[in-house]
Parts: sequence; structure tokens; C-alpha cells
Amino acid sequence: MTPEATAAAAALGVGLAVARRRPGCAPLRLHRGHTTLVARDERAEQMSDLTHLSDDQWRERLTPEQYNVLRGKGTERAFTGAYWDNKDEGLYRCAACDTPLFKSETKYDSGSGWPSFFEPLTAEAVRFERDTSYGMMRTEVLCGTCGGHLGHLFDDGPEPTGQRYCMNSVAMDFEPSDEPTR
Repeated sequence: MTPEATAAAAALGVGLAVARRRPGCAPLRLHRGHTTLVARDERAEQMSDLTHLSDDQWRERLTPEQYNVLRGKGTERAFTGAYWDNKDEGLYRCAACDTPLFKSETKYDSGSGWPSFFEPLTAEAVRFERDTSYGMMRTEVLCGTCGGHLGHLFDDGPEPTGQRYCMNSVAMDFEPSDEPTR
């Protein structure tokens, strides 16, 4: 832990909580009530190197479930992910590189069993590829920074966009805001 992180933890009187990543690979998340502090200084420096990671480095960085989805283009089972029914206010980030992807204000209940959003945080947050796997024609949604597989895009979403970004919970981390829940 960096000296800054140690000082922040001591000031808050909390311990280090690492969510869903192997030790030493996650951004620092210090919890006190509903407040989350994230130390991003080292993380920002590492983001430029993420596109050059080897397969072994991704396996070391991610949990097996995250690796299967983010690098192997897998899909978690419907209604099993951590965020499919999350109604807390906050920000969804890529679990591989911490890129901000979606705000909770754009999340809605699609009934699909996966977290669904009607638009990304920015146009640069995600990118798209044609996916013809399983005999279907779909649009794959990838992280705009690291290229990790997040899910798929469908044209059956609500207004104002009419789009449904159907994401895998395991491909994202959630950063709660200080706002009350919906």
C-alpha cells in the first residue's frame, strides 16, 4: 500500500477493501459508510500499458471469471451477476482497467438478468465490433481503453436512445456515489 493510501485509511479509520480482483491489482477502495475513495495515481500511469499486456499478464491481473468474460468473450449467466438488480447511485467502471463506462442514471431494468444501460458515459468509453458467434449477428461492446469484452448492444432499449447496452456484471466494478439510493 502506498504511503498516501495508508494515510487515507488511517484518517478514515478503515481498512483496505479490494473488490473482485487479485491482491495488488485493484484500485484502492476505502469504505466508510457509503463513501468510497479510490486512489488512482498509480492506476492512471498503468492504463497506457494495458493494451500491451500478454495473455499471462491478464490472467494474473483478473479473477478467472473476469478473464473468461473480459478476455475470453464469455457471458455470465442471467440473474447471477452482482449488478443486474443494483439500484444504487454511482459509476460503473471497467473491471480490467478502471475506465468509467456508465452512470447509474442510464441504468434500467430490461428484464434480461444483466445490467442494462441506454447510453455509455462518453462515446470514447466503449467501442464496437461485429459478433457473428453462435450463428447470430450482434454488436459486441468493448472497453474503449483496454478492449475488454463488456457485453452486447441491442436496439430494443428505452428512449431517449432506443438502445440496450447489455453488460456482464463481472466485467465492471461499481463505485457508489454519495447520493441516496433510488
